[in-house]
Amino acid sequence: MTTQASNQKQLPADKFNEIILVVKRSNLMPDGNWTGLQPVDFQAYLELIEKYKEFIKRGLAETDPSYKQIIPYLIFRHDNLYFLMQRKGSSSEQRLANKFSLGIGGHLREEDINGTDIFEWAKREFHEEIAYSGSFSITPLGVLNREDTPVDQVHIGLVLLLEGNSPDIAIKSELQSGQLVPLSECKEQNLENWSRMVVDYLEASRI
Repeated sequence: MTTQASNQKQLPADKFNEIILVVKRSNLMPDGNWTGLQPVDFQAYLELIEKYKEFIKRGLAETDPSYKQIIPYLIFRHDNLYFLMQRKGSSSEQRLANKFSLGIGGHLREEDINGTDIFEWAKREFHEEIAYSGSFSITPLGVLNREDTPVDQVHIGLVLLLEGNSPDIAIKSELQSGQLVPLSECKEQNLENWSRMVVDYLEASRI
C-alpha cells in the first residue's frame, strides 16, 4: 500500500468528501519550503489566502502536496498555564490518536468562512470543541510548517494564542482529557509534532 493510499484510507468517508480550503503551495510559499513557526504580517497572510483560496475535496487535498490545507491551530493559556489535551484512541484522525496536543482547531470549509473572518471562526470552533466559561483575547503567533512526512507536506498551520481570564475549561468531542499545566509539563508528554514546535517557540520567545 502506498503512503498516499494509506492517508486516504485513514479518513472516514464523510471526512474524505468534505470540501475544504486549500491554497496552492506555489502561491503560499513562493520562496520555497521552510520549516518552523514563523511570525508573519498576519493580515497580509490572510489576504494572500483570500486571494488564492480554492475549495476541493479533502481526500484529494490529502494526497496532493501541490496544495496546502489551511489549519487554524488555537492555543489556550490562563495565568501562564496551557490547556493540554489528549486525543481519544478512536479519534477520526487516527494519525493523531492518543497523542497530547495544545492545539484546538481543524480544516476550514467554505461554509465556515462565508461572511466571517478567521477570528470569528476561531471563537466558534473553540466553543464547539471546548467547554469554557470566561472570555479570551486572540493573538496571532505565526504560521507553522513542516515537510517531514506526507501528512506534513499537505498542511500549514495558522497559530493563534487565546489568552483566557478563567481556569474553568474542559474538553468535548474527540479529546479524552484536558488540564491546565505549565509549559515545562507539556514538554514531558508525547506531543503531536505541531504542539512540540509550538512549545519550543513559546519557550524560546517567552511570550
